[in-house]
Amino acid sequence: MAIRQILRRSSSNERRTAEVPKGHLAVYVGESQKKRFVIPLSYLNNPLFQDLLSQAEEEFGFHHPMGGITIPCSEDLFIDLTSRLSRT
Repeated sequence: MAIRQILRRSSSNERRTAEVPKGHLAVYVGESQKKRFVIPLSYLNNPLFQDLLSQAEEEFGFHHPMGGITIPCSEDLFIDLTSRLSRT
């Protein structure tokens, strides 16, 4: 239920939506400096990724000023997680 709200807000930004391929989602990752990543929507089903989304919801609610979902973790942690997810 919360994921749907985040996705609706994220996809409402027309400018960014055009830059994201179908079946993918833009997320912003980093503790101070945010870096944009485009990830497959299939990652949203993974429990580890859902934990990150829960952290994002706790920290930012459903307002994401960058236009995509902002995930409050280090870039290294995010890259490690997504590389593990890409192998499954």
